[in-house]
Amino acid sequence: MPTPYSVMVVCTGNICRSPMAEVVLRERFADAGLADRVVVDSTGISDEEHGNPVDRRARAVLQAGGYPTGDGHRARQVRAGDERDLVLAMTDAHARALRRLDVEPVLFRSFDPAATGDLDVADPWYGGAQDFEDCLAQIEAAADGIVDHVRTELGNARPAKNG
Repeated sequence: MPTPYSVMVVCTGNICRSPMAEVVLRERFADAGLADRVVVDSTGISDEEHGNPVDRRARAVLQAGGYPTGDGHRARQVRAGDERDLVLAMTDAHARALRRLDVEPVLFRSFDPAATGDLDVADPWYGGAQDFEDCLAQIEAAADGIVDHVRTELGNARPAKNG
């Protein structure tokens, strides 16, 4: 069996935006019939939340949206050498931090055909329920574009990765 295509989503602490996006993308890849060909994980640029679960407010908005709640997730920090086929940064600041680790990211919202101007996924951490709902909406708006991109990548011949 070929090596699955790998996707990593990166935010600050890996307890809100990136695990929400991880859950949404897994669902969208499954809906597209690609669950066995694509793996998705998430990390943060900071280690401040290392080992913590998905934020309770993020879990609540995922559940309200009909998604799994990310149970079992534990925050971890991205490291140099965390190679994936596609690395999705939630903000331009995250992208800059990833480049310092020699990881070349793409902005998550760059896959949202309606997104213009600032392509950062808004940080809901200091907000309330509406901020988490808005964050989920931004994630959902880009998710199908990401699935389409990966589907195209999978259709292109590429050698299996070693290791």
